[in-house]
Amino acid sequence: MATLVTKLAPDFTAKAVMPNGSIADMTLSDYRGKYVVLFFYPLDFTFVCPSEILAFDRKLKEFKDRGVELIGVSVDSEYTHYAWRETPVEKGGIGRIGYPLVADLDKNIARAYGVLHNEQVALRGLFLIDTEGVVRHAVINDLPLGRNVHEALRMVDALQYHEENGDVCPANWQQGELAMKADAEGVADYLAKVYA
Repeated sequence: MATLVTKLAPDFTAKAVMPNGSIADMTLSDYRGKYVVLFFYPLDFTFVCPSEILAFDRKLKEFKDRGVELIGVSVDSEYTHYAWRETPVEKGGIGRIGYPLVADLDKNIARAYGVLHNEQVALRGLFLIDTEGVVRHAVINDLPLGRNVHEALRMVDALQYHEENGDVCPANWQQGELAMKADAEGVADYLAKVYA
């Protein structure tokens, strides 16, 4: 599988259920100038999927505070998204989440991002797209493996820290921790401080 990291994110226009509950055409390139976390999930009204969607929704303010737009995508129709969103959590729905859910009924978006599984559903792909529309981070999980929303936030923090400071973010780096200069001296200095 070819990676999209360092490449322009494949653009698309598709029907989406918007945060206000309306159904509208949504175009990814309209989000240029903002960071985007675009994530795919297999199907509405399933098992692991609602836990991820609700986990992202619970952290929506933290993403927004970082200037990040969340967008979910599955191969369901916009009408199925709407029905799931209008179903309360205690009855198997997701409730009125605060970010768009995109309908990929023809599976072309999942195909373009390399996450279409057996021509049926999307794997759990997540793509961090920068303000220029370039994919800077991607992770793809198999169907039974739910994502870590905290890791998605950590990657946003790392990208933004790098863009602001020029330093690179080492393994397990968290916001507020020591980063390193991208040269031999910087690496040696960091390793001596952290691992010596």
